[in-house]
Amino acid sequence: MKRGIRTIPHSAFRIPHSSKGIVYLVGAGPGDPKLITVKGLEVLRQADVVVYDHLVAERLLDHAPAAAKRVYVGKEKGRHAKPQDAINRLLIRLAKSGKTVVRLKGGDPVLFGRGGEEALELSRAGVRYELVPGVTSALAVPAYAGIPVTHRRLSSSVAIITGHEDPAKPGHAIRWDRLATATDTLVCVMGVGTLPAIAGQLIRHGRSRATPCAVIEWGTLPRQRTVTGTLATIVSRCRQADLKPPAVLVVGEVVRLRRWLNWFERKPLFGKRIVVTRPTDRSEQLADLLEALGAEAIQLPAIELAPVQANGAFHRAMRALDEFAWVFFTSPEGIQWFRRLLASERRDLRILRGRRIGAIGPKTAASIEQLGIHVDFVPKTFSQDGMLEGLAPRRLLGQRALILSAKGSRDVLEQGLKRCGMDVVKVPIYQTAVPAALARRVREVFARPVDLVTVTSSSCVDHLVEALRAGGLHRRLRRIRFASIGPVTSATVREHGARVAIEAKRSTIEALVDAIVSARLPASRSQGAAGPAAAPSHRPRSAKVLWRIVGFAPTKSGLAPRHPLPN
Repeated sequence: MKRGIRTIPHSAFRIPHSSKGIVYLVGAGPGDPKLITVKGLEVLRQADVVVYDHLVAERLLDHAPAAAKRVYVGKEKGRHAKPQDAINRLLIRLAKSGKTVVRLKGGDPVLFGRGGEEALELSRAGVRYELVPGVTSALAVPAYAGIPVTHRRLSSSVAIITGHEDPAKPGHAIRWDRLATATDTLVCVMGVGTLPAIAGQLIRHGRSRATPCAVIEWGTLPRQRTVTGTLATIVSRCRQADLKPPAVLVVGEVVRLRRWLNWFERKPLFGKRIVVTRPTDRSEQLADLLEALGAEAIQLPAIELAPVQANGAFHRAMRALDEFAWVFFTSPEGIQWFRRLLASERRDLRILRGRRIGAIGPKTAASIEQLGIHVDFVPKTFSQDGMLEGLAPRRLLGQRALILSAKGSRDVLEQGLKRCGMDVVKVPIYQTAVPAALARRVREVFARPVDLVTVTSSSCVDHLVEALRAGGLHRRLRRIRFASIGPVTSATVREHGARVAIEAKRSTIEALVDAIVSARLPASRSQGAAGPAAAPSHRPRSAKVLWRIVGFAPTKSGLAPRHPLPN
């Protein structure tokens, strides 16, 4: 399953089939991949070719069909992958060859995104196209910094400008003499490089030097940083914090509201870089929980699941299944691999009729019960040791048990049940393998500081350590802070000489996330001295005046209305 975006089923949207191609000019949103629109996501899922820009979240490309061609045409300062004329010709050529083309642009395609220019070229060439609007960074980034660009008591007008044009050059297109005081709020995108000239033009043409300002770098992402000040101080403060593009400048009284509305940067894991080592098809839940708490969840699958080679053991066990009183599953994936093997023998889950079913934990039990099979036993402690402890009071002597598990998994349950007098058969139904890209991805991920590495099985630990050593990064192992799902995984971490910083009290993903939040991680090393916590904060010179304007009064928990606001 592609992670991060849950929406209407794919079958609800279908692009009408046509022998003629079409180009969709799609806004990818301001950075956070979850801020793409429903329609944008749906056309992306049906693309033959995706032509994408520099600031498009790479995770969005995973939603395109695997067979779709991906073409990077991004533009960075001083470095363009393709000139605009070449991009126009590419779109026309692809569409005329009958392709469904998604032109994926950051923010909104027609707000300083050259979408209008590309649409004109397509129209002139007789190519069908559609515009799919996106969430613009001009509005979303300030919102993520706690700055609403309008407020009926502070700002009833807003202007959006581009900072790509240097205000100091002769003949610039922006009429600063009219713009400086024309609106209550001014939003400037792509203006970090020209910030000194922009601030100077605004002051020169009548905007007060004391006007509140904010510059937000990498808005809507966990690496977001916000610097606040006034038109007189914002340039020096941004220079001190070493802010770089992409960034958005906001000028106006609404910036003062950030003091109370800064919701995103106050999340408990905001700015933390946390590595998720689960398999790709199992990482979504953990990554989503971490991201909802403000972390940057970095996918680094350290294991992948693969079928075992046929050796007759499964076939023999199925032929004798009526002899088994118990069938145990030791992972949530086990039931699905079991179904696949049954299907290869033209059987189905009805074969389990009359057997007692044991599951190692609630997630394993849920995956089984979703298929209509009742689970008879789930231990209080979610491990093989916990299963033995929970089964101890039962009369097991003389009964037969079948354990369906991964190849090479621990034999604690098998040996323990044998000591209880059971006849035990253990059959591997899948195996874990090292992902081919792990060694390369390890070098990419650890090129920047990492706050935490989550591990949910001993196999994850073994494979990750092997990749670190293969990549010449074994010395970093002792500096990595591991967050482990339980004592068995923690023991494997320590066997490799590494440090377990956090261990879940219960062996579940939710408990692991709870433990991470409770640990109160130190200030992120990846953010540096000028990170979000250290960004200069502009305090209004007269807070009482502001409270009177907006109709709120301070309380210990924030702001409360002084009187009912008018409808």
